[in-house]
Amino acid sequence: MKLNKNLISTEPESVLEGEVQLKLLFVEPPKDYWFVMGEYLPPPYGILQLASFIENKHKDVEIQVLDCNAEGLDWNGLEKRMESFNPDMVASSALATCNTYVSVRTLELAKKVNPDVVTVAGGQHFTVMTEESLKTYPEIDVIVRGEGEQTLAELTQRVSNGHPFSDVKGVSFRNKGQIIHEPARPLIENLDSLPFPGYKFVENLVHKYHFTAMAGKKTRYAMIEGSRGCPHQCTFCTQWRHWGSKWRIKSPKRIADEFEFCYENYGSRFLWLTDDNYGLGKRANELSDELISRGFSDDIIWFMQVRCDDVVKHADVLPKMRKSGLRWVLLGVESNSSSTLDSFRKETAPEDSKKAVRLLKKSDIFSQGMFIIGQRKDTAQSIENLREFSNELDPDLAIFAILTPFPGTAVYEEAKQNGWIEDWNWANYDMVHAIMPTERLSAKEVQEELYKCYRSFFGSWSRRVGGIFSRKALKRRLYMYMASQGIVNQVKSLI
Repeated sequence: MKLNKNLISTEPESVLEGEVQLKLLFVEPPKDYWFVMGEYLPPPYGILQLASFIENKHKDVEIQVLDCNAEGLDWNGLEKRMESFNPDMVASSALATCNTYVSVRTLELAKKVNPDVVTVAGGQHFTVMTEESLKTYPEIDVIVRGEGEQTLAELTQRVSNGHPFSDVKGVSFRNKGQIIHEPARPLIENLDSLPFPGYKFVENLVHKYHFTAMAGKKTRYAMIEGSRGCPHQCTFCTQWRHWGSKWRIKSPKRIADEFEFCYENYGSRFLWLTDDNYGLGKRANELSDELISRGFSDDIIWFMQVRCDDVVKHADVLPKMRKSGLRWVLLGVESNSSSTLDSFRKETAPEDSKKAVRLLKKSDIFSQGMFIIGQRKDTAQSIENLREFSNELDPDLAIFAILTPFPGTAVYEEAKQNGWIEDWNWANYDMVHAIMPTERLSAKEVQEELYKCYRSFFGSWSRRVGGIFSRKALKRRLYMYMASQGIVNQVKSLI
C-alpha cells in the first residue's frame, strides 16, 4: 500500500487505518574519492548507523541501503534501483560540504521517480545551512539537524502513520511558503546504547570496502566511532560545534566490542577510528587492553587521529597501543608557526610535532603529518618555511591541505563577514581547492603553493627511494603505491 504523503502541512491528520509498512531508502550517491590518499572505498558509516537505529526502533519499516560506489552504479543505475524499490522516504548521505550537490541530486532523482516521496537531508553542512538549503533546493522536504538517530526515527514514525511532523524536535521544513525550524533535540546521553552500524544492509558488499594506500585493496575496511564532538575548539573544524560543543565518549569496552563485531562477522582487518580526536591517556590504555585481551590484535591494523601534544603527554601508552594493532596515526601538525597555531586555537606548539613524530617512530607506529596552508597571514615565504619544516620533521607521510572555510566554522564566519570567499561552489570545498586568498597571495597563488608543497615532499628522491626500500612493509607498500598514482601531477592539474 502506498502512502498519501501530504505531510508538510501542520494541520492535524487522521492516522491511516490498518498496518502500513513504510519503505525507507538510504543512499550513498555516486561520487569521486579524495585523490590525495589514492584510491579507496569506505563503507557509508553514517547511513549504516542510522539504518541500524531505525531498524531497532521500527520493526515494520522496510529498509534498504544503496551504496552506489560499491555497487558501481551511475545516476541512471540509481534511478532504476529507486524505481524498483519504490521507497516512501529517501535519505541521502552527505558526509561533507563538497558532497552537497550529489546529495541534492539524489533527492532530485527520488522526486523524479515519485513526486510524493519524502526526501530527507542531514549532516554537518545541511545542519548549518538549513535555511539556505531549504530556500535553494525544492528537492529537499525536510532537514534533520544535528544528531540524527532519534530525530529520524520519530520522523519515520510520523511519515509511516500519515501524521505531520510539525512538532518533531530537530527538523526543519517548509509550510505554506514559510521555513519552519522546530526546536533542537537534546543529544543522546549514552552513546554505548547505540546499536552497532548496520553492515548487514551491505553484507554482499563488505568485501569491496578497502583503503589501498593504507592496507591494500584486498584487506577489508571498516569504520568505528569512538566518540562524538571534541573538547577543543579549533577554528577550522566543523566537528565540535556540530555535536553541540560537547564531547561524548563511548566506553573502551563498547568500542572494542564493535572492533570484534566487524572482525568476526565481516572479516574486517583494517579498522579506522573515525574520531577527529579520541585522545590518548587512560582511555587509550583501556582500549588497548580490551583489544589485546580479545586475541585478534595481531591480525588487524587500526588507524586513529591524534593531537601532537597528546602523543607527547602520553608517550608511555604508545607501546601498548602498537601491540593492540595501532599501526598508523594521523598527526594534526597544521603549522610550524606558533602564531598560526594560536590563530587556529590549536593550543599546541611546533616543538610538540617534532617530539610526537620521534615518539611514534620509536614505537614503530606510522606517522602521517597533516599541514595547512592559506591562513590569512600566509606569504610565499611562510609557506616555504612550512615546506622546510615538513622535510625536517620527516613524518612517514605528509598531507598538505588548504585552509577551507567550511560552513559552521569560525574560519567561515570571519571569511564571509570580511568578503574573503571567492569561490561559492560547494564541490570545491575539499581542502585541495583554494577558496580564498591571503593578505599577500591570490587564491591562484595559494593553489600553486599547494603544488609546491607536494612536489617538495614527494619529489625528494632520497625520500622516495628510502620509502620504497624501507625495512617497514607498510611504508614500502605505501610509497610504491603513491608513486603509481601520480599524486603530485594531480595536484598540479588543479592550478
